[in-house]
Parts: sequence; C-alpha cells; structure tokens
Amino acid sequence: MDFQRRVAQRVRAVEIRPVLAQTISLGMILASALIIWKGLIVLTGSESPLVVVLSESMEPGFQRGDILFLHMNKDPIRAGEIVVYNVDGRDIPIVHRVIKVHERYDTAEVDILTKGDNNPGDDRGLYAQGQLWLEQQHIMGRAIGYLPYAGWLTIAMTEKPIFKYVVIGVLGLLVVASKD
Repeated sequence: MDFQRRVAQRVRAVEIRPVLAQTISLGMILASALIIWKGLIVLTGSESPLVVVLSESMEPGFQRGDILFLHMNKDPIRAGEIVVYNVDGRDIPIVHRVIKVHERYDTAEVDILTKGDNNPGDDRGLYAQGQLWLEQQHIMGRAIGYLPYAGWLTIAMTEKPIFKYVVIGVLGLLVVASKD
C-alpha cells in the first residue's frame, strides 16, 4: 500500500499547467512553420518553394546538398533555365536544365526536354514510360537562387533514418526541458 501511496503523491505533484503550456508552445511552433510554408507556396506560385539537390547531376553549378529557391510564373520556359520537375511514377523531384523547348502553336503549349549539366545525355530515360517530353504540368518551379550546402541535414536524415529520430528526439527534449 505504501508504494501505491507514493505513486499517487508523485502523480499529484506533477503540475498540469506547465505541461499544458509546453504542449501549446510546441503546437504554436508547428503551426507557425506550417503557416510560413503555406505562405511561401502562395508567394512563389510553386507547390514546393524549396528543394534540396540530392545528386551530383548538376555539378559544377549546383552541388549535392544545395538548397534551391523556386518560383513559378506564367512566363514561357526557355532553354537554359534550371527547373524542378516531377513525372508520374517518381516520388522525388528532379533538378535539371532545360535544353530544348518545342512550342506547339495549335495548343499554345510547350514540350520541354531537360538534362543534368553533369550527365552525358538528356533526361528521356528519367521520364515516364514512353514519354519523350515534359509538359508544363510536370514543372514544379524554376530556380531563382540557392543556399550552398544548407540541405545536408535533409540528406543525412533521408539516408540515415536513425539520425532523423535522434534529431526529433533532441528537439522534443529541448521543448520539454525548456522552462520558458
């Protein structure tokens, strides 16, 4: 009976207000991040305003781990631009340069061919089965700037999932341990 009494005293000793305040603070931080992300989507016109370069295919212009800032507008896409595209059947967007644009005057649409700067050939092998060109709907955004090597944390968390759990755990402990 003595053990149960001690456990009950410890449970009563835990104050609910600080725990509730920390939970609300964590919720506010997460909500703020979501609001900022959605604001960037609206501001840039791109479904993904930031992407991390995951391979060496764009070297020497962009290195693995660089973060690209994307924007999407109604201006026609031109050869030489760096675009991020996603095709059916692929989960990860690809960052490559537009090497050829074929304008279809009957529909006012364009067909786009891309290539990684460090790759020997065009991207037709990366497109969906039987697809020879990208269309406007495949383009997620155009690169308008970059932050060198700032995406290495994302790459580390993707390639080594245990690292992701350690980072999340440490951040959770910091939130719980904070006295503010």
